[in-house]
Amino acid sequence: MTDGLEISEKSISFVNAATEILRLEAEFFNAAVLHTAKTVKGADIVDLIQYGTSEELNDDKNGYPILRLNEFDNAFIKEPARYCDKITEQEYIELQLKQDDVLICRTNGNPDLVGRSSVVMENVQYAFASYLFRVRTNALILPHVLVAYLRSKYGRAEIDKYSMKGNQTNFSPAKFREIDVPVFAQSFQEKIKKAFIDAYSLHISAKKLYAQAEATLNTYLNIREYDDSGSAVKALSQSFKQSGRLDAEYYQSKYNSLITQINTTEIVSSLCNVFNENFVPDDKVEYKYIELANVGVSGDISNVETIIGIDLPSRARRLVRKGQVIISSIEGSLSSCALIDDEYDGALCSTGFYVVNSDKINSETLLVLFKSEPIQALLKQRCSGTILTAISKDEFVNMPLPSIDYTVQKEIADKVQESFRLRKEAKWLLDNAIKAVEMAIETDEETANGWLSTNGVI
Repeated sequence: MTDGLEISEKSISFVNAATEILRLEAEFFNAAVLHTAKTVKGADIVDLIQYGTSEELNDDKNGYPILRLNEFDNAFIKEPARYCDKITEQEYIELQLKQDDVLICRTNGNPDLVGRSSVVMENVQYAFASYLFRVRTNALILPHVLVAYLRSKYGRAEIDKYSMKGNQTNFSPAKFREIDVPVFAQSFQEKIKKAFIDAYSLHISAKKLYAQAEATLNTYLNIREYDDSGSAVKALSQSFKQSGRLDAEYYQSKYNSLITQINTTEIVSSLCNVFNENFVPDDKVEYKYIELANVGVSGDISNVETIIGIDLPSRARRLVRKGQVIISSIEGSLSSCALIDDEYDGALCSTGFYVVNSDKINSETLLVLFKSEPIQALLKQRCSGTILTAISKDEFVNMPLPSIDYTVQKEIADKVQESFRLRKEAKWLLDNAIKAVEMAIETDEETANGWLSTNGVI
């Protein structure tokens, strides 16, 4: 050990003997070893391993919903945002996710995302994409325990050890079969499963509360069906000379109908403070970095990496504070809006987000408002571009935005706050289930069982 780094040397003869295919990466010989009395290989716990579909996906809800890494929601999954109309019904049936399936990220440009896993807690009407693979376990290990292990530091070490590095890091089903997996007593596994079930129950309750907040806002706005009879005929003086836009989509009648129903004289800049100053990170300081993939369907944030300043991407230039709301500017991801809470106060987010707060609308209502269907439609209307379609700052700050009655704001805020509290409690259960698995590996199951009981996890 020197300067906080652990170093060991391996002879080439050892390397040749230890690996079927010559591996020279340091990660393959890392020191994070399993101390449990019994381990098996990934191949020994598998009943089924299956790739997802590689067919093209769409944002128009044509075909069958396809789950991606974007829809991993902590250790669970959420509703897919993209669909596929290129697969047959039979292919969809073969790829449909079932309760207790484990999904694992197979390949990504970010090595830390490769190997990320989630468990399907109930039967769903989704298939899944090809950069994920599905594992169905046998009686040796419960799927919840497998996910807890893969999300632990020991599972992470095995994933890093067997991943193939390159422009895209790859952790294939063949490599999954090679990893070491601990075997625990059934009684301990059942306790980990219970923690997952309890966390999932809280997760579902949180989603229902957020949906109630959405319903409260929708009732207040009272937006009826949009008039979607087609594009309007506009004189040059009423179109390009006012908006600078010549694209027909911008002038579709549904947007006029929507703006009329919103019936507001306010715009984003009159109701919100917009923070777009660039922040230059210190090369030697670690920052939590929020990307689109970290934003959940209910405006929560999870799975955020902590990255030292010098390694941050050049787009990590927005400093965020508690109470601010971040809103994606990228078409196809406009619904990726999130509320910054205590945990992410002082984090950085991508310049692909707009960062706002308001002196007239509380943060929880602002979140629900920007994620609402009417405002999402207006955001989409104002997007432009070719290679990367996005909403410009000028279009964003001048977009109509309704003011909201204070009593409605209070009702929405109460529901969103309780939803976030339940999500945090669910995350606490999952984090402690993972910690218990690590403890069982490092010490023994009896110690881990006692810790679970003492800390009120089960």
